[in-house]
Amino acid sequence: MRTTRARRYAALIACAGLGLATPALAQDKTAKIAVLNDMSSLYADIGGPNSVVAVKMAVEDSGLAAKGWKIDVLSADHQNKPDVGVNTARQWIDVDKVDAIVDTPTSSVALAVSNLVKEKNSILINSGGASADLTGKACTPNTLSVTYDTYMLANGTGKALTKAGGDSWFFLTSDYAFGHALERDTAAVVTANGGKVLGGVKHPLNTSDFSSFLLQAQASKAKVIGLANAGGDTTNAIKQASEFGIVAGGQKLAALLLFINDVHSLGLKTAQGLTFTESFYWDMNDKTREWSKRFQKLSPKGTMPSMTVAGLYSGVLHYLKTLEAMGGNSHDGAKVVAKMKELPSDDPLFGKATIRADGRKMIPAYLFEVKKPEESKYPWDYYKTIATISPEDAAKPLEASECPLIKK
Repeated sequence: MRTTRARRYAALIACAGLGLATPALAQDKTAKIAVLNDMSSLYADIGGPNSVVAVKMAVEDSGLAAKGWKIDVLSADHQNKPDVGVNTARQWIDVDKVDAIVDTPTSSVALAVSNLVKEKNSILINSGGASADLTGKACTPNTLSVTYDTYMLANGTGKALTKAGGDSWFFLTSDYAFGHALERDTAAVVTANGGKVLGGVKHPLNTSDFSSFLLQAQASKAKVIGLANAGGDTTNAIKQASEFGIVAGGQKLAALLLFINDVHSLGLKTAQGLTFTESFYWDMNDKTREWSKRFQKLSPKGTMPSMTVAGLYSGVLHYLKTLEAMGGNSHDGAKVVAKMKELPSDDPLFGKATIRADGRKMIPAYLFEVKKPEESKYPWDYYKTIATISPEDAAKPLEASECPLIKK
């Protein structure tokens, strides 16, 4: 009899414990965010340590620390290698209990980490990886792309230059997932707008000598040479094209992905006249200027923020606001991402925006042109706006999406 009563009491205590478990879990006010990017090579100036600064600013601006939350920020260099990125991410998730991995420039790394994050039910807030496949055929319930993609770049720069008379193209393409996707998406836009692709050549990532590739582009007689690369590869190609007299010879360079850090590195004398597409510029309005000047003081090199750094701040701030709205961190990646899609985002850099079912954040893009040296009035005054591209035109239409999350 006593044994039976003891068992009943034990069962009641166990049930009570289970009843308390769910509310306790919902009140968990901890989160770990890990910045995974290129800290030391050709994309380091675009993100690198600057991305860590942006994430810490988002943590501070969320106000969660003052409300009793504990938010940890980790970082690592993926060396632009998918295996290094995945191994680092696996260690973070399995051992360090990281909730969200963020940034991930280099599309091959982003795609690999996105698969892992789905498997582990964690979160990837992608700002640096450009491949539109991340919200297309490779989309998952755990990944968001919050800043830009190859579709946006192609439909900005590619369409504008083709319509302006640049109806024959030759591509200089970085030989990995990002470059392939950017060339593919831009070529589709060029042909859809009546242009022709005369050819292209692939170059290794982080190459120093573009001479043979540029000679092929020059020999093609194409009106536009599309640079489907980024960071140090783009700036090296532009510098060497100038030495070869390519622009002086009548061909136009299309920097399909150009960042303000690249323009700063090139200088206005070399970069002037380049046309490109971005979703952020520090000097857009009073709010972007105020935040960017604050960021510049914290930046290790005293630079203005790139587009991906700004997007990262915005994405992480929305993530933290979502955790607060949920009453705590469930550590359930797909559940949190679903809530991020449900709630509108709002921040000083991009204003109000929504995230679609495929994980694509809906923000406008801008066609910019680099100013001439005499047009620049103060430090980092580099861009003039040529056109504004609506969020609906900057993102691939859902009806054309290959994302398996989209019901057709």
